[in-house]
Amino acid sequence: MNKLTQLKLVLSIFLISIVIFSCKKGQSDNKDYNGNSVISVAAAANLRDVLEELKEAYIKENSGRKVEISFASSGLLVQQILNGAPFDLFLSADTSFPEKLKMNNKTFGNSSVYTYGRTALWSSDLDVSEGLKVVLNPKVKKIAIANPKLAPYGKNAVEALKKSGLYTIIEHKIVWAENINQAAQFATSGNADVAFVALSNVMGKEMTGKGKFYELSDNESSPIPQSGIILKGKKTTEAQLFFDFIRSEKSKRIWKKYGYQSEIKF
Repeated sequence: MNKLTQLKLVLSIFLISIVIFSCKKGQSDNKDYNGNSVISVAAAANLRDVLEELKEAYIKENSGRKVEISFASSGLLVQQILNGAPFDLFLSADTSFPEKLKMNNKTFGNSSVYTYGRTALWSSDLDVSEGLKVVLNPKVKKIAIANPKLAPYGKNAVEALKKSGLYTIIEHKIVWAENINQAAQFATSGNADVAFVALSNVMGKEMTGKGKFYELSDNESSPIPQSGIILKGKKTTEAQLFFDFIRSEKSKRIWKKYGYQSEIKF
């Protein structure tokens, strides 16, 4: 076989390989679009335990569908989405962050409240039954709170402290965490004496039955409405199916298990 023939053969194999790869890629994309792909969910850190259980229930009921979840502070997730992160559904810990994405033309449809959360004060060894005043206890040297600019539960805690007149007194004791889960980790690891966390943290597998907690009252802190919104992309239908499931009547039992409310009670 001469060199010219060899060159033609190599070139032919190369071109055929490109065609086959292109066809497979097209088939793969089409298959994903038709419902067999993984949907990617960006979720607020306070949702870790409840959303994993909801995901399992959804997959059990809808064989063949898959869900991948990334947890972080709502503000950090918004930054990632604005920078092009390929998520299909955003579940925030408040109502303002989804609206920010909508204003930036990153969403499909409107946002919707899917649950209401509560803030709690937790300590591994101190009695916190007296409520917010425990932060004045001389034994409390460090108080963990999630960054209020990124984490709605951190913002809620700061607002409660300011409303009670305690914030300026104890501000020097605050250890700022990136998100609500990190605030909980500071307290459970001993890097903080008390922490403001989501009630769902206290009800979750890492903290349940450990330490002591105080749930902030309605007078101290209002329930936090948490909204979600579908993001622009090829999987809006699939994302909507999962979003509808977590807001369904059958999911209320799981939300309640982790301290969430389906509505605000007056």
